[in-house]
Amino acid sequence: MKKEILVIATGNLHKLEEIKKILADFPYDIKSMKDVGLEGLEIIEDGSTFEENALIKAKTIMKKTGYMSIGDDSGLEVEALNNQPGIYSARFAGEPSNDEKNNQKLLALMEGIPLEDRGGRFVCAMAVAFPNGEEIILRGECEGVIGFEKKGVNGFGYDPLFIVPQYNQTFAELGSEIKNKISHRAKALEKLKKELTPS
Repeated sequence: MKKEILVIATGNLHKLEEIKKILADFPYDIKSMKDVGLEGLEIIEDGSTFEENALIKAKTIMKKTGYMSIGDDSGLEVEALNNQPGIYSARFAGEPSNDEKNNQKLLALMEGIPLEDRGGRFVCAMAVAFPNGEEIILRGECEGVIGFEKKGVNGFGYDPLFIVPQYNQTFAELGSEIKNKISHRAKALEKLKKELTPS
């Protein structure tokens, strides 16, 4: 039986890898934007929430390909910074952005803030756009604490600074096997699997 095509609306290879691992047992043929000839396509994310941006990505790719598409928007909310960087997580330190600059800015802003006030969460909104016009939007969150220094070499983005209390390690120290079970993206994808699994 031919599997239905599902396109992941991201150019981020780390994210694509993570999503493919989590959906490995899924009954769909998962394609990247590159696989469907849309590599390098710039999608203007002008929503004001993670959910709006995720849906913009999913709908853009679905309209261009005619296939069911998943868009995700994720980022870090830090309570002491009024939930910044939020939807601006990827470009927190300005353009051109990179993980190193973003992490340095976060550490600088958090300087002098004690451990008990360094709470935050990773948020992932996941949207699916179907060719028939249907939409699904789901959200996953992972609570944690912002560390005082970077630790670990796995992961990307703010992973080296995000400590998961029950393991007392950063996402970058935990490695993908545990991270892909407890992360914000994993939680959103688990909800999505339940929604999309044929009954």
